Amino acid sequence: MGRVLTTWVGSFQEFLFLAGRAFANIFRAPHYYDDVAIQMDIIGVGSLPIVLLTGFFSGAIIALQMARALNTYGASSEVGSIVSLTLVRELGPVLTALLVAGRNASGIASELGSMKVTEQIDAMRALGTDPLQKLVTPRLTATAVMLPCLTVVADAIGLFGAYLVAVPLLHLLSGGYYWSSSWRALVLNDLAQGLIKPLLFGMIISLIGCFYGLRTTGGTQGVGHATTQAVVSASIWIFVATFLIDKIFVNL
Repeated sequence: MGRVLTTWVGSFQEFLFLAGRAFANIFRAPHYYDDVAIQMDIIGVGSLPIVLLTGFFSGAIIALQMARALNTYGASSEVGSIVSLTLVRELGPVLTALLVAGRNASGIASELGSMKVTEQIDAMRALGTDPLQKLVTPRLTATAVMLPCLTVVADAIGLFGAYLVAVPLLHLLSGGYYWSSSWRALVLNDLAQGLIKPLLFGMIISLIGCFYGLRTTGGTQGVGHATTQAVVSASIWIFVATFLIDKIFVNL
């Protein structure tokens, strides 16, 4: 038990050291803007189709379920506000982060892990290039920027999916009332949660992917193990961070 705890504490210290250097490199030259742009394309544009699909059906499913529940109390016209609050506060950021974690945390870990086992990172150090500056900071920056954008897109398409269910399909309310009630239900606290969460999730996903990728050992089998660990750890920490952020905003 003591050995396991010591290993866990040591790994967490390594992660904090990696995160601290990655954040410090944001304000230190050289800045690899081309790498940031490439990662923004891979993480943001590459994840857009699956985010659109998931967001659309998430909103549609919530509208279907809430329509039935609210109809029991004669409040089916409030489906727009409930969908809006649910998507913006919780489901939009969390589902988008989980999708990006599954797609990109695994990709980052496998890419860096392959570079580690083939000694490309050692060669980079030998040439005088800081691997954290070149590999970690661009991925951190790109994920932190693109995940809030993807979340906004997921929220918007989710509201549209709920609109198609609530108005043309079930005829619960008019289109104008749906959109006005959806917008009026949101306050600054909700919008802040909806943007702060994906920003933090993006940092978590990229740093965990880079952390497990850079500590890969054991050849191709080690790459697969690091990829699995990255996805599982990122998913767990997304839920932990969600709880902590909700605890803070509930008390505001």
